[in-house]
Amino acid sequence: MRRDGPLAAVVALQAILGLRVLARFAGSAGGRRIQATTDQPESGEAVAVVVPVLNEIDRLAPCLDGLLAQGPEVAEIVVVDGGSEDRTPEMVARYAARDARVLLVDAAPVPAGWNGKSWGLQVGVQRADPRATWILTIDADVRPAPHLARSLLAHARHTGLAAFSVATRQQIDGPGEGLLHPAMLTTLVYRFGLPGNAVRTVSRVQANGQCFLVRRDVLERSQALCAARASVCEDVTMARCLVAAGWEVGFYEAGDLVWADMYAGWRDTWRNWSRSLPLRDKYSGLAGLVGLVEVALVQALPLPLALLLRTAGPLNGLRRWMFATNAMLAVARLGVLFGTARAYRRLPWSYWLSPLCDAPVALLLWVSALRRRHTWRGRTLVTGGAS
Repeated sequence: MRRDGPLAAVVALQAILGLRVLARFAGSAGGRRIQATTDQPESGEAVAVVVPVLNEIDRLAPCLDGLLAQGPEVAEIVVVDGGSEDRTPEMVARYAARDARVLLVDAAPVPAGWNGKSWGLQVGVQRADPRATWILTIDADVRPAPHLARSLLAHARHTGLAAFSVATRQQIDGPGEGLLHPAMLTTLVYRFGLPGNAVRTVSRVQANGQCFLVRRDVLERSQALCAARASVCEDVTMARCLVAAGWEVGFYEAGDLVWADMYAGWRDTWRNWSRSLPLRDKYSGLAGLVGLVEVALVQALPLPLALLLRTAGPLNGLRRWMFATNAMLAVARLGVLFGTARAYRRLPWSYWLSPLCDAPVALLLWVSALRRRHTWRGRTLVTGGAS
């Protein structure tokens, strides 16, 4: 029994944190979703879309095609270039010739103390049509349906929210990405619960800058973009700043209204999503640390530990309790696997084996959270947001 003492302590902590995670699942279940609508928005409601770009020649065209298909509620599409070295500006110029709503803004060079995307958003909001009452941030890898903007405005009217973002449906391809991406996505579910709710507590904030709608006056008064200037998870930092300023912020699924093709395979996913996925910034504090512990002990450890206990000797006494705890948490993980299936446009066969990647993903999150310097497309990102 003495030899099992440290393991018993770990399992006791697993049980405590597991109850927290399960309560989080239960508390966030049954949330709302953004419904598609073709109804015209109310008079005076106008959206300025801000799209920060850097060397997006291979990804931007479908995004702009979807934005040009939006109705007159989209007053302007501000594409902010952070210093592309490919033909991205020329592509945007061709779209601007087709539709007067497209505006290309050169935001290079990025000033010291800002990461490139935060600076692009800041410049885009400053240059956006002053008649636009809403700002919609869209990433180059996003594929919007024609009625996205008016559906988001309708959701804002129904909820009364001044800010919310979308858990975009994801495109993944190949067995490698099918294994890795869902394991990484699930770390968000374990730490924050399911999409479909609005929150007023900083530690519960979920956000996705791929599709983020915010009332312009609220964004400007809160100085949320300045707060996110040195963050490697600028979207979450913006949302946390808004909540800290007293605003309720939502996070919702939207079905086929919008989807994203984030990464080119599992290597790209491993290298680049890990940069922001720990969600470490000046607001994260102890709650962020506890969330990473929950991922390690409640998501990643139960399956291998249950298998180890089952094969390491007779299950009696303390070992039986330890096995039962981990087996139940492993079953809960499989339940989450079925729940997150709707987050993807299609499922590679390897999706169903993605819990096997939970342990390396948990380790990756810890390594990334402790790293002081990150790179994105050859640029070093400022890391002062974790101070």
